[in-house]
Amino acid sequence: MPTDIPGIHHVTAIAGDPERNFEFYTDTLGLRLVKKSVNQDDVHVYHLFYADHGGSPGTSMTFFPYTNARQGRVGTGQVTTTQFLIPESSVDYWTDRLDDEDIGFVTSERFGDTVIGFEDPDGLPLELVARADAPTGDPPEGPVPEEHAIRGFFGVSLSLSTAQPTANLLETMGFRPTEEEQHRQRFESDGELGYVIDLLEDPQAPQGQPGGGTVHHVAFQVTEDEQEQWRDVLQQAGLRPTEIIDRTWFKSVYARTQGGVLFEFATEEPGYTVDEPLESLGEELVLPEWLEDRRDEIEDALPELSL
Repeated sequence: MPTDIPGIHHVTAIAGDPERNFEFYTDTLGLRLVKKSVNQDDVHVYHLFYADHGGSPGTSMTFFPYTNARQGRVGTGQVTTTQFLIPESSVDYWTDRLDDEDIGFVTSERFGDTVIGFEDPDGLPLELVARADAPTGDPPEGPVPEEHAIRGFFGVSLSLSTAQPTANLLETMGFRPTEEEQHRQRFESDGELGYVIDLLEDPQAPQGQPGGGTVHHVAFQVTEDEQEQWRDVLQQAGLRPTEIIDRTWFKSVYARTQGGVLFEFATEEPGYTVDEPLESLGEELVLPEWLEDRRDEIEDALPELSL
């Protein structure tokens, strides 16, 4: 067996207007745009990456923003909540900030943690989870003071009609069951970021529909040396993993779980600085080498995005 997975690498969702998306994740949430590229499977759509200062694994929320995106429906077979980690002392700062931005939110307690729930402009469900053990991290410079900045991912919630097959897969990946209440079962890894996966089982819940305001996939951190082994593990689990795909900043294997959620196994290397210097990440449109000869066509087709 390969080494246990430490946590989430990134989460990718579908958005609408790219400029509205950019303003919310940089101005409101204070993340840094670390990569401006295109969807490699649909090159006339941006792929925007928001993260900490250096784009560390475990901090990167990415989007395919379709200007005229059809609204999706959050439901069974999806990642239904993406959870960010903040310091325990930052709850008042964030509730005040969301209130000042006229963003509706609900504060609750879950397994002893304060949780602030709200939605982004496309209706994507988000949570800020406050923990005393939140790492110092590498906060980006921006509108949110360093001491209150989002540190990266806390985890995600998956909504499933039947949870057991996904629970079995998570345990194979190195996540262990830790707590349970009502229809929520928590699994945790030993990583510092993105180490929590909550399974929400409800056979009666409506099926999710892809579109604006929904998560496309969740990616987990693996090393390049062990990626092929993880592909074998997925095949042994009865799934149909893709071949290894080079995404420039990481290599990826995808597999749809029995619960319907698309998992990606993404390498920690080489990272977002492989084709841009750290100090200017996200400032220019970056294309993979195999798309450079189509740059003019691609740039002409993309909507305006003012940074």
